[in-house]
Amino acid sequence: MSTPLPSEPAWYCLKTQTKREAIAAAHLRELEGVEVFCPLLRYRKATRRGKVWWVEALFPGYLLARFHLSTGERAVMYSQGVRGLVRFGDKVPEVPADFVELLRDEVAKQGEKEVLTVGPRITEGEEVELAHGPLGGVKATVVEVLPARERVRVLLEFLGREQVVEVDLFSLLLPRKPLP
Repeated sequence: MSTPLPSEPAWYCLKTQTKREAIAAAHLRELEGVEVFCPLLRYRKATRRGKVWWVEALFPGYLLARFHLSTGERAVMYSQGVRGLVRFGDKVPEVPADFVELLRDEVAKQGEKEVLTVGPRITEGEEVELAHGPLGGVKATVVEVLPARERVRVLLEFLGREQVVEVDLFSLLLPRKPLP
């Protein structure tokens, strides 16, 4: 015996084609009665070309859509870029609306639509390790964070003396911290 379908629209998780989340979201937004949330993650990454900004899906290969499952499933399933609904057997679970709203609020705090910008979180007094260069592997303590220049002053022991050295923020291995 199957469970009755909800009469109100609900949030569902959709699988998308690889690296096609934005395309799927754009096509779904054209459908009447379908609301889409496809949060993106923006971060800086050190590359051979230097530090560059990367933008990718917060949930690679997935997005969230709100619609009536009974009337909108077929149109959603056959939208360009969509591979299908996330299912557990023959059940299509709803994504809790309060989770979606909480995530939307977090993204909205930064003022950009569906883009969450993240960066390294580091504070004075933290112990870090230099990742590369002549001092690679040396442990140091953060003395000062210089966010505008993406640099950090650290205190390390070198040749038997403590020295304050200014290093690139992206040259540090940061300790893992739980989210607040």
